[in-house]
Amino acid sequence: MLRLVSYLASLALVAVVLVTGGGTAQADGCYTWNRSLSEGASGEDVRQLQIRLSGYPGYGGVLGLDGQFGPATKSALVRFQQAYGLAADGVAGSGTYSRIYSLQDDDCTPVNFSYAELNGCNSDWSGGKVSAATARFNALVSMWKLQALRHALGDQAVRVTSGFRSISCNNAVGGASDSRHLYGDAVDLGSGPHSLCRLAQQARNHGFNGILGPGYPGHSDHTHVDHRSSRFWSASSCGI
Repeated sequence: MLRLVSYLASLALVAVVLVTGGGTAQADGCYTWNRSLSEGASGEDVRQLQIRLSGYPGYGGVLGLDGQFGPATKSALVRFQQAYGLAADGVAGSGTYSRIYSLQDDDCTPVNFSYAELNGCNSDWSGGKVSAATARFNALVSMWKLQALRHALGDQAVRVTSGFRSISCNNAVGGASDSRHLYGDAVDLGSGPHSLCRLAQQARNHGFNGILGPGYPGHSDHTHVDHRSSRFWSASSCGI
């Protein structure tokens, strides 16, 4: 009996260490970090962290996904930690990882968005202007940016009306010939709990180089966000 009690106590201690100790946290179905990360670190685990932090670059910023933990990554991490009431020390440890794990599903999408939601065109992400894998990855990054936007807006629903389009799907809806939807990195948002202008205004803080909304031709009924290479924001009815 004493041996059983001792064994159960040791299991409880291991559980506490996994949840609270050092740079590790409980295993996750999508991705598990196995060390603390801070400025100067590099590697795939840094890149995976950057994907989850891509919605926290600060006003007008875009966080690089290069696997290098530099000042921009530290600043994004601090904003993430502040947003979720964590110790804002710019070091990714068990508390940060546990929060990320709670925000993602086993396919690495954030809990409030899905691949299906960002692709109403086909099931395999093919037929656009980039490979299916690239289009799918671009959509994943979009979702993490939208998750940050959603949290900043009080965790109320953000309604997606269009995401990835193949060339044929884009032609069918009269999209521009080089629409960012063809690259999988554009999302159209409809009004809901928040107005189109509120969505466009808030998107400026969450890593979107492209923001088009009311006041821009053809955008009276949605707000468009994307990852184009340079900034272009236009929603004159919203003061953008």
